[in-house]
Amino acid sequence: MIHQAPTILEILCRRIETDGERPALAVKQAGQYRWLTWNDLATDIAQTVAALVGLGVRPGDRVAHLSENRHEWIVLDFAIQAVAAVHVPIHAPLTGPQIAWQIRHSGAKVAIVSGPQQLAKLSPLAAEIPAEVAFAAYDACPQGLAGRPAQALAELKAAADLQAGIEAACHARQATIAESLATILYTSGTTGEPKGVMLTQHNLATNALATIAAFGCEEDDLRLNFLPLSHIFARTCDLYCWLAGGTRMAIAEARETVVADCQAIQPTILNGVPHFYDRVFRALSDKGVAETPGALRGLLGGAIRACCGGGAALPEHLFDYYQRQGVPLLQGYGLTETSPVISASSPAAYRRGASGRPIPDVEVRIAADGEILTRGPHVMLGYYENPAATADILHDGWLATGDLGRLDEDNFLYITGRKKEILVTLGGKNIAPVFLESLLTQDPLILQALVLGDGRPCLSALIVPDADRLAAEMAARKIEIASSAETLNHPQVVALFAERIRERLVDVSHYEQVQRFVLLPRGFTIEQAEMTAKLSLRRKVIEEHFAAEIESLYRRG
Repeated sequence: MIHQAPTILEILCRRIETDGERPALAVKQAGQYRWLTWNDLATDIAQTVAALVGLGVRPGDRVAHLSENRHEWIVLDFAIQAVAAVHVPIHAPLTGPQIAWQIRHSGAKVAIVSGPQQLAKLSPLAAEIPAEVAFAAYDACPQGLAGRPAQALAELKAAADLQAGIEAACHARQATIAESLATILYTSGTTGEPKGVMLTQHNLATNALATIAAFGCEEDDLRLNFLPLSHIFARTCDLYCWLAGGTRMAIAEARETVVADCQAIQPTILNGVPHFYDRVFRALSDKGVAETPGALRGLLGGAIRACCGGGAALPEHLFDYYQRQGVPLLQGYGLTETSPVISASSPAAYRRGASGRPIPDVEVRIAADGEILTRGPHVMLGYYENPAATADILHDGWLATGDLGRLDEDNFLYITGRKKEILVTLGGKNIAPVFLESLLTQDPLILQALVLGDGRPCLSALIVPDADRLAAEMAARKIEIASSAETLNHPQVVALFAERIRERLVDVSHYEQVQRFVLLPRGFTIEQAEMTAKLSLRRKVIEEHFAAEIESLYRRG
């Protein structure tokens, strides 16, 4: 039974009231899945609310949350809402400086981490984090943070006043309205400084319910969550759609165990990024069984009805393959700023190459320059403490997506390009190339750099060396080379630039690392139409001029 309500918190309360004894969430422990009921979750949420109250969290406070996927992530998300606070999830792969910045910028009162590995990232930066921020952790962190304790959340829950937690949750249920701020999610900015997307209870609740209405919901649906819950795709399309639909969900043990977890749990629905679906296809191809009838369904547990793709463009060969195997791979489209779903395909309505139709109550129109604009209850409140960036993207209620597209005669949306300078990798990661290029070109040996990776499995770069400085460096290292062509391919020179690239990108996340690069014999110029009069890079022109070099980078494996 689908619960219609204006807030995620109210949907949660109604779900517990109507389905308390039903199995809800499967968690893997000691190699085996066990089911938690909605009542089990309710008890855990109430205890966590009590712990948050004990930490001094009050309505409107920001709670930073740095953790990999685990059932505690889900419990904490609901508990933060049940104390009327604001959830600030931080992506687990981020580096210490990135994490510390988000804690500071959000003004978090409490920061909860998964364990010592995440806390260790912040140890060298403890002085940069306000002293009033209280830390807690799921797993024991005996070292704390440079002398500051990180209390075990389990101990806090055990010692907390459960009645105070219940009273706080009851008050929050009455006080939380559709317009209440629910979360701040940081997304990549073109200059490298992330922007905090503010989403309300109304944004999240309406988007989950509209997605269900567009896609459909079966009583026996069972989804396996493996995408990071800190990203809005999984949070809405796995977590909140599961909650609103009252179905069942399991949490994958790890990214590397997804196929094994499919075998164990036998999901009917998977949400994933194209990179995952490509890996599944390649695994079957490597075994020589890709075209064997039923091979794909069997690998995914045998009960799969549909796979849903988002976060990046879906290659058409993958759409075709899954279709041949009788497992529709259905594409959707959205942004963090839109909660995220704008359009979605469904088992009853999909087309090759399209991202589905706009979901209920979501308007889409195409601007004169081809940019996709959208309006509706899914559009964010704005960027946290960044009115200028908000004004740049919101105009009279319409949000400018930065993507280019078209609508066909049946209102199916096709994405045709990207207006803004954000790369989306095959794994669905949003990357700000201008920021990475600015870091790379801070090295004296790197005169120019162009970072690539849109629709690719990893980042690569075209690097223009500073010829004079490189010559001096080679002389200092007593490297003798006969020609400039030999210089750019010399193992010691290549190793030198690999070292410099690693050094320049040491403070960014693993998915922002440049995995491959090529040294170019000439720079980008205005005369070649590769740069504007302002000396900005014309990315498409450069990619056309160096297409052979780029393809050679990605042919390496």
